[in-house]
Amino acid sequence: MSYSVTINLDKCFFTPKEKILVKNYGICASVFLFDSGVYGLRITNELGNMVLLPYQGQQIWSLSFYGRDLEMKSMFTEPVATNEFLKNYGGFLVHCGATAMGVPSEKDKHPQHGELPNAQYQKAYLEVGCDDKGHYIALGGQYHHMVAFNYNYIAEPLVKVYENSSVFDISIKITNFRKTAMELMYLMHVNFRPVDDGTLVYSADCNPKDVRVHADIPSHIKSNPDIAKLVDFLEKLKTNPELHHTLSPDLIFDPEILFTINYKADDDGYAHSMLVHPDGYASYISHKPSELPYGLRWISRTKDEDALGIVLPATAEHKGYLAEKEKGNIKIIKGGEKVEFHVKAGLLTPDEAEKMRNKINGILQKKA
Repeated sequence: MSYSVTINLDKCFFTPKEKILVKNYGICASVFLFDSGVYGLRITNELGNMVLLPYQGQQIWSLSFYGRDLEMKSMFTEPVATNEFLKNYGGFLVHCGATAMGVPSEKDKHPQHGELPNAQYQKAYLEVGCDDKGHYIALGGQYHHMVAFNYNYIAEPLVKVYENSSVFDISIKITNFRKTAMELMYLMHVNFRPVDDGTLVYSADCNPKDVRVHADIPSHIKSNPDIAKLVDFLEKLKTNPELHHTLSPDLIFDPEILFTINYKADDDGYAHSMLVHPDGYASYISHKPSELPYGLRWISRTKDEDALGIVLPATAEHKGYLAEKEKGNIKIIKGGEKVEFHVKAGLLTPDEAEKMRNKINGILQKKA
């Protein structure tokens, strides 16, 4: 029997001592305050748990299934109460946009990745229910962004976790409440933890056209790697992008390397990507290219950060508002209309990963 109940959250629920707020069969949600004062909410099921920030960007801060930490490694031991992207960058999932996105050029006026990453949500809630996939608990919320004569939109993310699954659903709905059209940019920054000697498997043809490396290094990166080795690797990736498929520890991803990938989807409209670990488990993400047509891959392996954006599904590339507008990559939402984006992510068991590998191979053979 399907059902759902909504529980509106209040900041007074959150205290330094973590406490369970609701249970739904094999899944529960608990709330607490980080030492930094940031509000935290943990959803725990039979296979692991995730910690979300209900009032700060509705980020997924940490994620663990089958005893494996899946979020990127960073310098941050806990979230920081800030609006600045790089001053609180260590989580698993960050929503980016919506009035602008990407790394701003000198002429751009927007902050890095827009206003959504650490947006202060006016409303947060839990949805507790059951559907055809089983019992679940979901975190949702509303961020209302208003700038006179310019913007009036509401962003509504939702993360739904099922009791017996290590793969969860992520969605975000953005509604334009102005009577005039709104320019939109959006990117879902999903940051997995790399696994040495893991192998990337995904539903795209691997050639220089469909897996295109970006040879430039963004200005916000202050790391000082061996630039000559990095440049040499980038040159090789231009003609042989498959060289990055196995995450050998000796490959140069410091400070970062980015690709734009042309994905192919299955009959349900989903493209699939995995990092298969040496023991057969696989970090997994799936998105709809019809909704988010740009599949960006971001890899950063410095002495302080270790991150793998297997795919960052987006409406545009990462060059900032002005560059993407010049390329015609700005999405338009008419007055009163909305858009919605859907992603699935998590960890696959070895059996599930092998089935997904076969599915990906089938997509590539069918679409060849």
